[in-house]
Amino acid sequence: MADKKGSGFQSAAGLIRYFEEEEDLGPIFDPKLVIYIAVIFGVAIELLKVFWPV
Repeated sequence: MADKKGSGFQSAAGLIRYFEEEEDLGPIFDPKLVIYIAVIFGVAIELLKVFWPV
């Protein structure tokens, strides 16, 4: 049987090309900002439930 030498590099080469071509198109936010927005949103919802009962 013939040994397949170097087949790992060929399969990895496709992944390298894939990740090099990937672009970040979305906005970049600081992770802390996302947490702050979520907390403010949660507090606003709870305040609305208290002051505007349904």
